[in-house]
Amino acid sequence: MRILAAGDHFVRPDLIRAALDEELALRSPAAPLDPPGPLGPPEPLASLDPLDPRRAAAPADGPRLDVTDLVLPWPHEPFGPVGGVQEASGTEQRLIDALGGAEVCVTQMAPFTARVFEASPALRMVAVCRGGPVNVDLDAATRHGVAVSFAPGRNAPAAAEFAIGLMLAAMRRIPTADAELKQGRWRGDFYAYDESGGELDGATVGLVGYGAIGRIVARVLLAFGAKVLAADPYADPEAVRADGVQPVGLDDLLRRSSVVSLHARLTAETHHLIDAERLALLPEGAVLVNSARGALLDHAPLPGLLRSGRLRALALDVYDVEPPPADWPLHDAPNVVTAPHLAGATRQTAHRAAAITAAEVGRFLRGEALAHPANPEVAEGPRP
Repeated sequence: MRILAAGDHFVRPDLIRAALDEELALRSPAAPLDPPGPLGPPEPLASLDPLDPRRAAAPADGPRLDVTDLVLPWPHEPFGPVGGVQEASGTEQRLIDALGGAEVCVTQMAPFTARVFEASPALRMVAVCRGGPVNVDLDAATRHGVAVSFAPGRNAPAAAEFAIGLMLAAMRRIPTADAELKQGRWRGDFYAYDESGGELDGATVGLVGYGAIGRIVARVLLAFGAKVLAADPYADPEAVRADGVQPVGLDDLLRRSSVVSLHARLTAETHHLIDAERLALLPEGAVLVNSARGALLDHAPLPGLLRSGRLRALALDVYDVEPPPADWPLHDAPNVVTAPHLAGATRQTAHRAAAITAAEVGRFLRGEALAHPANPEVAEGPRP
């Protein structure tokens, strides 16, 4: 069976290979790949370079697995729409050429469009190393009988920690103070009462969305001493209360929270969920953080709200257009903290993504139900 590890410069092909090795038990790390020769025993699998072709070994009771690599350009080149799918990297033709007769592909960013599925009749499974398979045309995959899995929670710890960092940076003006000092300006005036920041201890913090990331954020905030509210129509209210968090409606959350952090998924329902009307519900001097998806937030009212002081600070890791253009109105708005969509950028996230998808490949090859199917109507396990 041929598997394509269509990695990039974050979830690299060698990480995918290593996770597949471990999941599929291709060889014991201490077991030699070949009989001892005149120069002594060969290198054990664990000591080989991840790209060494000898790692494409076979389990004792199964077919030989031929794992080949494709390296996509993200993040050195921004992702974007490709052939009708979103947040993809590389071209359809390059992916088609790399797939050849591959039956399984593990990827984070490859553009699995209708054209790719049509040109890849041997393909049986696409295991996507991200929280949602936005780079896959699910209708086309289902028409062609290709099972698709995804990796929920792969970046939850990283994204949660980053959201907390953005809150602190915005509330305490840390990036501004750093930049000013590096320019030779000692901003002791930030200690003045009117310029001073706020604390999480004792603050009411509202979380819009209470999935894997929101729950971790809530746990950290509670440790800081914050009171935490959560608005999520899909969360079990009793489970939310059991975490020490108060479930509320969205408008109520916005009225009561001095800090609001967005953690919802982007759907047609949540597009511009926080619009001008809802932004007007925030208390004077609120802090707003978005590290989820840019289109959850209507950006047009934000510069005026910041200049008027209605918003004390804004922290963004995601944008309506990525990257923001040179004439982006928030570039010169006061008290804005920005980052280039880095919330999930930890090495642990990359390893976790590879491990979750490798586990799904293992289940598929053993004919077991997938833990995270994106199109469960496709029969589980390899087709005969």
